[in-house]
Amino acid sequence: MITARKFIVTGRVQGVGFRYFACQAAARHGIAGTVRNLSDGSVEAIAEGLPAAVDAFRHELELGPRYGRVDQVVELPVEATGRTSFDAIS
Repeated sequence: MITARKFIVTGRVQGVGFRYFACQAAARHGIAGTVRNLSDGSVEAIAEGLPAAVDAFRHELELGPRYGRVDQVVELPVEATGRTSFDAIS
């Protein structure tokens, strides 16, 4: 069963390679979806995959990249779209 979640990540998450980090984490866990910077300085990631994979992806988002700092990850349920890839959106 595929699940989908939206994650809003706050902290020092822009300008530190967070989108690249999220793409690598998604590849490791077989996650489809998107990641993008938001105008308020946060990052939004939408993840679709098996529930355990989405949970593992969230855990990696909570850790963040080496030069970043994650203060909070908010998780919201969203409707799965059937995506098959994970892309960073500018």
